[in-house]
Amino acid sequence: MQLASLIHQYLVAFKAKYAAQLLPGHLRAIGAILRCRTPGSGQMLLHCSECTEQLQHPQSCGHRNCPQCQNHEASQWLDRQQAKLLPVDYFMVTFTIPCELRVLAWRHQTTLYQLLFATAVGTLKDFGLNPKQLAADIGMTAVLHTHSRRLDYHPHLHVIVPGGGINRTTRQWKKTRGKFLFNQTALASVFRARLLAALKVADLTPPSKLPDQWVVDCRHVGIGAPALKYLSRYLYRGVISENNIVANQNGKVTFKYIDSNTGQSRYRTLKGEDFVWLVLQHVLPKGFRRVRDYGFLHGNARKLLVLIQLTLKVMITARPVRPRPVFSCPRCRSPMRILGFIRPAWSSG
Repeated sequence: MQLASLIHQYLVAFKAKYAAQLLPGHLRAIGAILRCRTPGSGQMLLHCSECTEQLQHPQSCGHRNCPQCQNHEASQWLDRQQAKLLPVDYFMVTFTIPCELRVLAWRHQTTLYQLLFATAVGTLKDFGLNPKQLAADIGMTAVLHTHSRRLDYHPHLHVIVPGGGINRTTRQWKKTRGKFLFNQTALASVFRARLLAALKVADLTPPSKLPDQWVVDCRHVGIGAPALKYLSRYLYRGVISENNIVANQNGKVTFKYIDSNTGQSRYRTLKGEDFVWLVLQHVLPKGFRRVRDYGFLHGNARKLLVLIQLTLKVMITARPVRPRPVFSCPRCRSPMRILGFIRPAWSSG
């Protein structure tokens, strides 16, 4: 069941109910998803050299909230991370803001998301530099999610951390102790203090009643390539997979999700227009980067990463370029060649 067909079916009711909450980014996402893989997104002109067949094939929209375009993004991320792969334990640290801050986060998305990145990453960096911990510079990749498994608004940051760091003074690699990175209670305490201080500097007033204990989850996710493959599926799934939309009847949509506490499948049913909003509320502000690299995994630290890979005896090979998809001729099944592209009519102005 395609998200685009559901948006098309419930678009009038959706706009009537949520018009006051819609932002330009939501409207752009709607337009992109409805045009995806239709002539409205532009077309490729294909030619078969065997039987001279020619045809036009619609393009994907490429929007990061379109479920039909998520697989390619996940593959590209996995390609980039495999080029940085280290034969070490990997950890995923998840920083979650309490529910009392969600209204503030929704009203000031760009500012609060930036502060979430800055404070979470800064906390991890300082823990790594602590002589009682690693006494080393660590690398990490941070990914922002704004949804829970039930698709409710729930901003949190996943940070993937290789188990070790580089001591810049001695130029030595410092390895973590087994399957332990940092104490998550201590991480949560420092993260809480820093985010609240950052909100004050940004002139944002949090609610007066906030919990004393915040949640930071730090867990071991595997070693090397298998860990990265797991993370690519987990972190780059879209807001919802179309395979999990199981019913659309009597003006209501039902989708399936996995309960994080029990691991069991659960189902949620709501009006079609409410389902559309549940998905579209997670559209990020225009230009906001939801994935960021830090430390020796940053693009500007290529030389340092190579030094670490040599230290850990990693075989460095050129990263293969992911090939374009091959289109088969409908008449003779031979591969077709792309001759050019036809821009959509709406973009010609």
